[in-house]
Amino acid sequence: MLTLEDFAAMALSFPESTQGCHFNTTDFRVNGKIFATLRPEKQRGVLMLTRGDQALMRETSADMFEPVPGSWGEKGATFVIIGNADPEVVRHAMAMAWKKAAPKSVSVRHVL
Repeated sequence: MLTLEDFAAMALSFPESTQGCHFNTTDFRVNGKIFATLRPEKQRGVLMLTRGDQALMRETSADMFEPVPGSWGEKGATFVIIGNADPEVVRHAMAMAWKKAAPKSVSVRHVL
């Protein structure tokens, strides 16, 4: 089982990742771009996936992932339901979000 603390530690384990805050929300960035956020009040994380990656995660692990409502979800923002989350599956999805945000000069140097 994954915890909020595990989610944060996982996000920070990616190369050149930093933790920040915006609108009272903890975020995780690479090269200044957000790839994940934490929503402790909802017991959820959010990953900034592509629409295709979002669809894949929903198809293979619907109990762990759901689109964020509204336009953010239509752009790929995806809730991670922490209480249902398998750490290995979340790490795979988070790697996709990190790679989407990371500059090519960083992502090509790191095999995830």
